Amino acid sequence: MSSSIEVPDAGPQAGRTGVPRALMLMLGAASVVIVVAGLQAGAWLVAPILLALVIVIAVAPLQGFLRRHGWPGWLTVLALVVVIFGAIVGLVGVMIASVGQLVALVPQYSGRIQGLTASVESALKRVGFDPSQAQATASSVDLGKIAGAVGGLLSGVSGALTSLVFILALLLFLIAEASGASRRLAAIGADRPHMVEAMLSFAHGTRRYLVVTAVFGLIVAVLDSIALAIMGIPLVILWGLLSFITNFIPNIGFIIGVVPPALVALLVGGWQQALAVVIVYCVLNAIVQSLIQPHFTGDAVGLSTTITFVALLFWAWVLGPLGALLAIPATLLIKAVLVDCDPSARWVEALIGANSPPEKKEKKERKRREKAGTAAADAEGDAADTEGEPAVTAPPPRPAPAT
Repeated sequence: MSSSIEVPDAGPQAGRTGVPRALMLMLGAASVVIVVAGLQAGAWLVAPILLALVIVIAVAPLQGFLRRHGWPGWLTVLALVVVIFGAIVGLVGVMIASVGQLVALVPQYSGRIQGLTASVESALKRVGFDPSQAQATASSVDLGKIAGAVGGLLSGVSGALTSLVFILALLLFLIAEASGASRRLAAIGADRPHMVEAMLSFAHGTRRYLVVTAVFGLIVAVLDSIALAIMGIPLVILWGLLSFITNFIPNIGFIIGVVPPALVALLVGGWQQALAVVIVYCVLNAIVQSLIQPHFTGDAVGLSTTITFVALLFWAWVLGPLGALLAIPATLLIKAVLVDCDPSARWVEALIGANSPPEKKEKKERKRREKAGTAAADAEGDAADTEGEPAVTAPPPRPAPAT
């Protein structure tokens, strides 16, 4: 009697194991929603951390310069903190003083505001609006209320900048830890070299984006301030500073920067002067921000214009006003973690990246490889001269016991 075990035929479903693709997509979408909701709920914590990280990345070359010239670690950290917070405190002081002048300036033109409101009401009546509706519409566009709202917005921005205690603590820790970043990257590169390349690319892209945006923002701010001074618009320093800050907001920063000085020009010199301000801003920003700057910014960040605009809307919705300023660095960080570190996901870069010539892409890839290759050398140099400690080598393996 022979005993045999018959294995039932599993059919065509035998080779299909794992979770169905539709369920995986649903789980992935649900995970994204949960992460975004968590970021939005913790925006008060995430936005300052991201701001501190961007600042540390921006000043990292200065820290390396000081360390190479023999400055001790604690003095380097102290110098960077003094420089950074001196600049921030000066910026906040200028904004607070300018907002105070703006608040004091608006009551001086109360008669002008009432006259403009009456002109709007009469114009609406002439085009067929009901008198009550025209009065309500004119009241809704009262320039005094708009100027007050603008003043409240600017004071809110300055109030956000004045909450520096948390950011100061973050900067202290991050700057102190930055000296050992190359050693950490070298340790990560032993197992995940693509992650090191992605992080170096993120830091380089963020730093270059900040430099390019700051240079062009300074150019636009100086030109706008000179033009406003020639036209006799008050508070030119505030409007120049606003132009510089809004230059870090891609695509729509120009619109935010032109509205307040145009309203003040409307109060000072009428609609002709307000129109002149808008025209001057359009000409300067069309030349600098729309024609020249995108060429350098696109090469710096490697993101298309559409992705940049979508990222602006997304991060402003998730993180608030700071999200609008940090939209590009936040997108570069997500891109480094999810796309650049995974060779199988590099095809995504072809969809979201800027249209650069092939030789520029090859040059960027070559620079990325060179930086990843020098991470280990920098780590050895840091280990040799940061703390003055001898290198620790692993002990030789013990011989196996004789059997």
